Amino acid sequence: MATDDTRRVRQWYERELGWATACGRPDGPPVELLTGLRFDVLELPAEAGSAVLRRMPRTGPVALDGLSMRFLVAAGSAEQLPELLDWLEWSGVALDLVALGPGDRMPAPRPAGSRAAAGSGPQPVWLRPPEPGCEVEPTLPAAALGGVPGGRGGDSESAPDLVRLVGAAATECHRARLLSASRAQAFAFSYASRISAGTRPRSLTL
Repeated sequence: MATDDTRRVRQWYERELGWATACGRPDGPPVELLTGLRFDVLELPAEAGSAVLRRMPRTGPVALDGLSMRFLVAAGSAEQLPELLDWLEWSGVALDLVALGPGDRMPAPRPAGSRAAAGSGPQPVWLRPPEPGCEVEPTLPAAALGGVPGGRGGDSESAPDLVRLVGAAATECHRARLLSASRAQAFAFSYASRISAGTRPRSLTL
């Protein structure tokens, strides 16, 4: 991405949304968004994220970056994630679900409607973009249920429910892990069966 284009992207985020940005590393994205200030991020595999999008019509902004999907959530949610997973009885279960909060960064998707620079390669994109010209915080999933760790009560009408989002994300991450393990087991079984039958996969006979 050209220097002028990078500057335009940073200015769009800073002026239209009030988000803090930083120049990316030489081997990484040209512009990054600082998390833990105006928002935190839930990051999960794209396959699991797509299933969450089908289940939840209201999630707040969502970005796709290769094999990862990032859901923007209210600031402070990253700190609450371990407690929420424990409260939802997912504690101790291996999940490809991580949270980005204070001190972290996420690659900045190009603003909706803008074109990528020629030769820039694949870049993160908004699946559900933030709306410029308005406060973003009311659209972000927040822990608004009374009795839930970190619950803020009173926000449930303006923001999607963080508890439901985390529950759906954990479920779909677990399902994707089980499906991946099932595929690997089926492949191993098929390979072993063909070896015992005296045949080998074509890829090993060329």
